[in-house]
Amino acid sequence: MTPLSTVDWPGRLAATVFCQGCPWDCSYCHNPALIAPRTPGTLPWEDVLAFLRRRRRLLDAVVMSGGEATRQGALLPAVREVRGLGFAVGLHTAGPYPRRLAALLGDVDWVGLDLKALPEDYHDVVRRPGAGHLAWECLDLLVASGVDHEVRTTVAPGSPAARHAVEIARRARDAGARAFALQVVRTAGTRAEFAAAHSSADHRAWREEVTSLDEQIAALGLPHYELRPG
Repeated sequence: MTPLSTVDWPGRLAATVFCQGCPWDCSYCHNPALIAPRTPGTLPWEDVLAFLRRRRRLLDAVVMSGGEATRQGALLPAVREVRGLGFAVGLHTAGPYPRRLAALLGDVDWVGLDLKALPEDYHDVVRRPGAGHLAWECLDLLVASGVDHEVRTTVAPGSPAARHAVEIARRARDAGARAFALQVVRTAGTRAEFAAAHSSADHRAWREEVTSLDEQIAALGLPHYELRPG
């Protein structure tokens, strides 16, 4: 748990709870230790609740993150417990479980949804077959629900997301996304092999590529757009 974050839910002071387990294995994952679902947790849920009780009226919200928070079968009752303490609840998800997301949408106040690639490129990013349609299905569910949200795409040098970031943003806009963020990958917390590959990239050329992507996405006329540099 991060006791205080100003970035995990834009505009909110939040505590962020990181849940164990993720069905995908992205090369740039900044929490790879959370991927395995059966690794023992480090913080009992009762300790989280005890902390939140002491922070009422000091924090705005709680963000459930991961790993992949929707991997946890107890997420919905946990969210309801947090709401019962008077906090708004946000969710970070990569969208691997559309049905689980649909069950949560009536109980969360905001969702940050990662779109990692175009559907046809997903297997190259998440390294799992058959994943291509899932996050995009989650986008449709999210837009239809009316829940406040942000769609994010993380780009790294040479990645499918970097090659197609403008098209990802265009399709998100056309699907009705209210907010879109282009996030430049950071190496903090990533595996050593990814960090090494990133450090060997031509960073001047990469900065120029990001500038071009930023300009093209800004021109799409999304309701809200933000570039988050690495």
